[in-house]
Amino acid sequence: MPDDTPAPFDPRAAGWKPMRAEGYPALIGPFWARREEGRWAYGFLAEARHRNDGGVVHGGMLMSFADDVLGITVWEAAGRRPCTTVQLNTHFIAPARLGDFVEGRAEVLRVTRSVVFVRGVLTIGGRTAVAADGVWKILGTG
Repeated sequence: MPDDTPAPFDPRAAGWKPMRAEGYPALIGPFWARREEGRWAYGFLAEARHRNDGGVVHGGMLMSFADDVLGITVWEAAGRRPCTTVQLNTHFIAPARLGDFVEGRAEVLRVTRSVVFVRGVLTIGGRTAVAADGVWKILGTG
């Protein structure tokens, strides 16, 4: 009997490049990145270690990934200066499951001298799983 189980998603084969990670992101990654139409997209492959007791990806994992996606977008908008999350709002719309490749994209809404406003989405196969928005402080600006 043939095995109808789909092959696991291979980010590298789909044009994604592994991101260098240190600290906390290294513990929960690897994360992937690729350039799309002039902006960056990020992703991670949902593994068993990301699951909660309900069998889907833990909300804390999705929030951590959203924080990284929005944060790196802010970092670029702030001239690659250090920034920190002040506020992160997340809306869980659909679950992520084992084997899903979760993609994240963000856009900066406004940059001031000391803070950046940003929003983004995490998607799986084109469907929205998480919507997020937040405020980041540009460090060293008072």
